[in-house]
Amino acid sequence: MANWAALVQNCVSKKQNKQLTRLYFLTFTTFLCTLFYLLGLWHHSPPSLAAVSAGTHLSGARNCPDPTSKLLSNSISNSTLDFSATHFAPDPEESARGFHAPPCDPTLAEYTPCEDVQRSLLFPREDLIYRERHCPVEAEVLRCRIPAPFGYRVPLRWPESRDAAWFANVPHKELTVEKKNQNWVRFEGDRFRFPGGGTMFPRGAGAYIDDIGKLINLKDGSIRTALDTGCGVNRVVRLFSIGGLTTIE
Repeated sequence: MANWAALVQNCVSKKQNKQLTRLYFLTFTTFLCTLFYLLGLWHHSPPSLAAVSAGTHLSGARNCPDPTSKLLSNSISNSTLDFSATHFAPDPEESARGFHAPPCDPTLAEYTPCEDVQRSLLFPREDLIYRERHCPVEAEVLRCRIPAPFGYRVPLRWPESRDAAWFANVPHKELTVEKKNQNWVRFEGDRFRFPGGGTMFPRGAGAYIDDIGKLINLKDGSIRTALDTGCGVNRVVRLFSIGGLTTIE
């Protein structure tokens, strides 16, 4: 009986020792984890206000310059601000700014590239080929600026330009002589007048519209277009046919 009691007491004492050992291990492990956590938190935390103030005090003790005072002094001394650009693109070369063409001879004031009368006479007369448009080849292209006619003036403004034009800008009176009876254009002083005429409008376009108004109602806007057909002026008509170019008088 005594041996049985001793065996039971021995088992109880071993169990208590094992529990104490486990308790000590858990306590020590918790202490180490807490210690390492605090060390890591201290290592990665920002500096405290006391450390900042201490650093400021030490830097002030070394007589370091104050950036705010320097900025303030610069702003006071420089009363005007400089807004000029800090980067500049280089100017283009003089040769790349465009081709400078000298003025042409004054005799070329009425020159039209594809309607040069003197050049057209070099082409054959057959089928009136010389009357067609013949543009200059590359070697014949002019490298100068066509001058304005002598005495050129700024054109008249609308609506005055509808009824007149400066003679100096178009110095030709052929139509005023050849078409004088048709009243297309008149030469008056220093300008051409366009009264409106022709074989169908001997008294002008206004009088012609009044004559049309006597035949149809043009006042209420119900008629917007009136077509008046009649024979035109005799002219040379050039027709294109399947067999080629034909000239009909």
